[in-house]
Order: sequence, then C-alpha cells, then structure tokens
Amino acid sequence: MPEHPLQRFFTSQRPRPTFEWERYQQRDVLIIDHPQCQAVFSRQGAQLLHFQPQGERPWLWCAAQWPQVGAIRGGVPVCWPWYGRHPSEDMWPAHGWARLLDWKLIDSSETEEGVTLKWRLQLCDWQVDLVAKLGKRMELQLSTEHQDSQPCQLSHALLAYWRISDVSEIALSGLENIEGYDRLNRQACRQKGALKVHGGCQRVFPNAATLQLHDPAWQRQLCIDTGDSEDTVVWHPGSRPLMGVSGSETLGFVCVEAASGSSDSLSLAPGEQAHLRLQAHLLS
Repeated sequence: MPEHPLQRFFTSQRPRPTFEWERYQQRDVLIIDHPQCQAVFSRQGAQLLHFQPQGERPWLWCAAQWPQVGAIRGGVPVCWPWYGRHPSEDMWPAHGWARLLDWKLIDSSETEEGVTLKWRLQLCDWQVDLVAKLGKRMELQLSTEHQDSQPCQLSHALLAYWRISDVSEIALSGLENIEGYDRLNRQACRQKGALKVHGGCQRVFPNAATLQLHDPAWQRQLCIDTGDSEDTVVWHPGSRPLMGVSGSETLGFVCVEAASGSSDSLSLAPGEQAHLRLQAHLLS
C-alpha cells in the first residue's frame, strides 16, 4: 500500500521521463521523477502536492480525495493575495485566488542535484512567480510584483502540510520563549519548551525563522526554515472536521507556514516586490 496517495505514480517499473503531465482527479498534475527525488505539482495553484527525496519517507501530506472544484487540501498551497479571510469581502474565497487558478509553467530544468521549476500567475496588475528547487532539500520562493499605478494591500503565505506519523507524538522546537499570538484563544502566548500540538493549534510566531520538527516514531528530524517572513504559523484542526478529509487523515499532518501580512496587510508601492521563502532539509 503506498504511504502517500500520490506515490501511485511511482510504482510502475517502466522508465518515466523527469517531467510528465498526467490527468488525475480532474486536475492536470506534473509528475517529477528524478534520481534525487520524486514530486507532484498541480497546475491549479502551482501547488506542490508530494515531495520525497530518494530513500526517505514523503515530506508532505495530501488528502486522498480532492473536491470536484475548489482548492486541493494538502501539499503547499500558495495563499495569495490575501491570507485567511478577505478583510472586507466575506464572499470571496479564503486564502485568495492563487490556489484556485491555473498557473503557467514557464521553465523547468534538471541537474545531477535535482530539478528547478518556475511557475507564473498574472492577474490584473500583479505578477506572481513561484520558483521550486527540489532534490535532497526542498526550497520554494514566492515573489510578487505589483504593477499598478496606486499602492495595493497584500498578505500571502506558503501553507505547508508536513506529513508526520501521528500529530500526538511530534514536537516542534526552536520556538522557545518567543512571544506569539494564540488565535484559538485570542490571546498573546509565550512558548515554553517544545510546542506539542494537542486539541488543535493556531499560533503565530513573529520572526521565528527556523524550527525543528521532531518525529520519534519515524526517527526523523526535519529542519523547516521560513526565511525572513514576518510570521511562522503552526496550525492543526484538532478534532474539528475538515471537509473531504477523514478524521484519521488529520492525524497525519501538521502545518508550519511562512506568512507575511497576516496581521496587518503589506502595502506595496507601484513596482515594488514582496518575497516569501520556505526551505526544509533533514537533520542527520
């Protein structure tokens, strides 16, 4: 039985090209099979849905069943040009338009170390680029350029669903003594010791660039770097149901996100750029 629903693409013994498009659950998906790693992207949202370095377990979680329309739950959704609920338009989709629209793959290349892909979305007066570098490590870089003649507001996130053995068994270190905000309890919080996710979690930590995800059952320590983003967000729904996701599935992920503008939107001047970066590697 495959460990991840998208590992089905890599069970055949037939040779596969490094980059190959297929149709799956009514979406166009790009299958990446390289000696250093395997990965799957969805054209919708330029969403990295599966990533597995050679000889390792999959790093990202993805729901087994996708909705006929709408956002795919899992991988690394690009939340843009707003993160969370829109500040004024209640009927607009949570986390923005980017994860619902088809992006254009404008470049893909490979070396002995891995693959590099560049995705682009152009919407109104915005241009958004997502560069993915995949090999033994994973790196995503999101760049937004505002091309309007007036300042615009922006918030964005790389919302990664990290695949784990069991949410009750893992711990996140690197957040100790950081003053954050607990959105579930709507109050400030200071992290004491390693963060363990019990009964749901939605905490925002400013300027917390690097943390370690400890998974004793899998004997794995993953270093997650959210770069110079304003916030690192840790989220898990706890016992709250997620549409289209079984209760047992939710035990297999924790979200650690790179986000900026989630509290107060960024104001971008004409021609100005905003950047987000998310990196991960295994700790030996």
